[in-house]
Amino acid sequence: MYLVTMLGNLLIILTIASDSHLHTPMYFFLSILSMADIGFTSTTMPKVIWDIQTHSRVISYAGCLIQLSSFYFFGCLDSVLLSVMAYDRFVAICYPLHYPVIMNPRLCSLLVLVSFLISLFDSQLHCLMISQLSFCTNTEIPHFFCDPPQLLNLACNDNSTNTILVYFIGAIFGSILVSGIFFSYCKILSSILRVPSSRGKYKAFSTCGSHLSVVCLFYGTGLGMYLSSAVSHSFRRGAEASVVYAVVTPMLNPFIYSLRNKDIKRAMWRLLSRTT
Repeated sequence: MYLVTMLGNLLIILTIASDSHLHTPMYFFLSILSMADIGFTSTTMPKVIWDIQTHSRVISYAGCLIQLSSFYFFGCLDSVLLSVMAYDRFVAICYPLHYPVIMNPRLCSLLVLVSFLISLFDSQLHCLMISQLSFCTNTEIPHFFCDPPQLLNLACNDNSTNTILVYFIGAIFGSILVSGIFFSYCKILSSILRVPSSRGKYKAFSTCGSHLSVVCLFYGTGLGMYLSSAVSHSFRRGAEASVVYAVVTPMLNPFIYSLRNKDIKRAMWRLLSRTT
């Protein structure tokens, strides 16, 4: 699954970089999203594969903090980029004549830079909160990576303030991003319904279909992970839900975009024909 994730996302990046027809804001954000997916799954899977092969299952305190920080950075970057892509589709469908002027290269670069800065701030904030906790020696984490909720439960000192802060930041941050995506697609839907021709409606829906599928998959599995861990206190169920969120979702994203997007499919065939 890890190899499929790496190869699929690398193929998306190479396809977009090699085809001049795909040098548009939509595919620029898609290539950054594929890079984020590679980083997101690479924070956990290489260590898991190494542990399976060596039967070690040991991680240092510094390594745990680095893994936690990287996981939150790329996970947050995924979330912000999905919101940015929803805004891009909103401008493309609701203001098609002004789209080249609004989504100019300067604004696209600025949106990506802001996404990186927000993700860096979020990851360092979580890392700082976890680093303030005290742990006993030889602590056993009932998970396949350093998950902050599990680390909060294993702390030796009082962690009620940190627990409230972690979930408060997640709730505020998640609600802002989900509200932005929901607002964008409400506007998109109202604009599509005003299109008189059925062919125009189908074209608009197909343009947003891939992105909407990825949004539902990403937030659906992420929400399912947190709900399952909140309802069921079984560590095994929480780990299984995290596998879907951290491994399966990045693996499926390239398939969704390549199967539902005609431009990507045509560009991939051109790339493969030139290579062969």
